[in-house]
Formats: sequence, structure tokens, C-alpha cells
Amino acid sequence: MSGPTPARRTVWLAAALLLAVLAAIALWRLFARPAPPPVPVEELRLAVNAEYVGSCPVLAAHGQGYFAREGIHARLQSYSSGKASLEAVLQGQADLGTVSDIPVVLASLKNQSVVIIASIFEAERDHGIVGRLDRGVSTPASLKGKRIGVTQGTSGQFALDAFLNRQKLLPGEVTLRNYAPDQLAAALARGEVDAAAGWEPFLTAMTHAIAGKAAIFYGEDVYAGLFNVAGAGDYVRAHPATMRRVLRALIAGARFCQDEPDAARALFARASASEAARMQAAWHGYQFGVVLDQGLLLALEDEARWAIKNRLGERGDMPNFLDAVYLDGLEAVAPSAVTVIH
Repeated sequence: MSGPTPARRTVWLAAALLLAVLAAIALWRLFARPAPPPVPVEELRLAVNAEYVGSCPVLAAHGQGYFAREGIHARLQSYSSGKASLEAVLQGQADLGTVSDIPVVLASLKNQSVVIIASIFEAERDHGIVGRLDRGVSTPASLKGKRIGVTQGTSGQFALDAFLNRQKLLPGEVTLRNYAPDQLAAALARGEVDAAAGWEPFLTAMTHAIAGKAAIFYGEDVYAGLFNVAGAGDYVRAHPATMRRVLRALIAGARFCQDEPDAARALFARASASEAARMQAAWHGYQFGVVLDQGLLLALEDEARWAIKNRLGERGDMPNFLDAVYLDGLEAVAPSAVTVIH
């Protein structure tokens, strides 16, 4: 049987050459397409309590490049409390801040527009009271008549009041003294107060400041701490695209903190050896996640009743805390994470 004629071979070769040329043109067109324009980089000033474990999603979003991936150049500003972080936001020194629920309540009662874009952390065994055994503080009931240091206007004060109420102690049966969170350990060591209320890592610092003389009472049955990211209402609502980008970065950061505990704890490089050990032991009880839960609104209302009763705000009526929660961002990014009834 004879092979293809020279004419046929020429046709096949021409066809093969044409296909090769067309394939080359197609590949050239594919790879010669201009790259998509880069995501514009936006600078964001974020006030954060960098030593508090609840800030882990923010620190991870920064350290692991999740903010950068979303086109955000995050500048972290360190503060010793959520109250101080929120004050920075309200004074225009930061765009967003990490804060517990109490400062948001107090801002609302002062008619300051603050909105939470998400809760990022929850822990029960996180607040407590450290007392000096040599001053007669050995049981919760023995706090009666004692001087107690606390950072007023924070979750530490709310947890302390709830704890005293559980012991059937009236506010007038103790003497409160106001200190910044990082000053409580020294005040306790100097004997200026008989006990001090606060949260980690300051509780650990207090116990070490009076080593061998410390009694510690945790408030897990009276207060479950929520840690949030919040901003001024006008700023948040005027930057919806930015909020979505921030939330996507925080979701990745929270996942990192939950799934990579060893690497996440390394973000707190300044922690003392004792605090690092405590953090490792307690890590399994921490809940990292980016949510807006109905429980947040219930907590804000409960805390507002407490604040109104203690005349801590300018108004005596209950605010509508739906105005203090920004739902649009998280509903766009992770709608299943929003359970607020609205």
C-alpha cells in the first residue's frame, strides 16, 4: 500500500503549520494581556491593645499580611486598654480601634456615635480580682470595706460591680480608686489598694507583683468578655468598601489564631515567661471569630442599665444599640456570621 502523495503531504504540513501559528497567536494573546491593575493601597490607623490576647486577629491580620493582601496598609497604634483605644478613635487619632463592650456603651450614653463592625474574641475566665492576703482579702466576701483599684469606665469596672453584687456587697461598702490598667500591679504592690480588678495580662502581673500574698477570684460566672473592632459612625458608614476589606482580613486573622495556636502566641513576643505559660494553658478556652451576634446587643443593653443606674452617662434612657452596630460590612462578606435581629 503506497503512502500519501506529495501533494497531500504538502497540504498536511501546511495545515499543521497553520495550527501551530494559530496556537502561538492564541498563547501570545493570553500572556500578552495587561495584568489587572493592583488593588489601591489604603492607609488605616488602627488603635489596638497589642498585649491583650483578644487582639490576636488584628495582630495576625497585620503580621501575616492579610491586611496587605486586601490593599490596606495598617498602622497599629498601641494602647493599654480598649477605653484608651476608643478615645483615640473619637479624637481622630485612629480610624478603628479594638475595644470591649463597656466603652461603647458609655460613648452611646454620651451621645457619641460609635459603631462596632465586628466582635473578634470572647472569653469567660479573663476578668477577675487580685487581693492581698496580708490585708485580709482571702475570700470574695472579705472585700467588704477594702480599697479596690480599677480602671473606671472599662469592662474591669463592670465585672467588679457584678462580682460585688453577687457577694451582696453594696458599692458604698468598698472604696474604688481609679488607675490605668498598667498601673494596677504597682499600686497593689505599694499597698495603695488592698485589691485590684482587671483583665489579663494585668491579672498575672498583679499576682506576681505581690508573689506569695495573692488571692485571685475570677468573674467567669458574672461577665463573659467580648472584644470588638469599632469606629466613629460617620467614618465607618462613609467607607463601606474599606470595612469589607478590613473584615476579610480579620476573618483570616481569626482563623489563624484559632488554627495555629503556637504561631499565634508568638505574636505576643513581649509577654513574660509566666504570662506566656498562662496564655498557653488558657488558649483552648478562647474563641476567635468575626461575628455580630444577637448576644452582643443583649450585653450592651444590660451594661447600659448598669451604667444608667450608676449615672455614668449623660442620658438616662436606653439607647437603640442597633445604631451602635454596623451590619452592612459583615453581611456582605460573611452573612452567616450575622445573627443580630434587625
